[in-house]
Amino acid sequence: MEPTFTTGLGGEVDMSTSPIEANSPVRLSDAEFRERLRELPPSAKLIAKVLEGDEPLSQGELAEESLLPDRTVRYALNRLEESELIGSRYSFKDARKQVYYRNT
Repeated sequence: MEPTFTTGLGGEVDMSTSPIEANSPVRLSDAEFRERLRELPPSAKLIAKVLEGDEPLSQGELAEESLLPDRTVRYALNRLEESELIGSRYSFKDARKQVYYRNT
């Protein structure tokens, strides 16, 4: 696994190898995840379901897997990130893209 590089508020670099350690303040229990997800729209619930796999997925891959329009996927990702249900990092395969993963 390649390390992720994120810059904190003080300018320090986090060289964590885990996307959870690098970007996520909290790892949620399944019960907490479900409780937060309950308040979100159906599109966010579908995207969360698609992200159940082990591999992080890009926005395009999520749109393809969920059959939702790109704009709806973007909205769902924003809502999920605001609720801290998912995290994101730059892709190791293509640094121009971000990939998304569940915080469980």
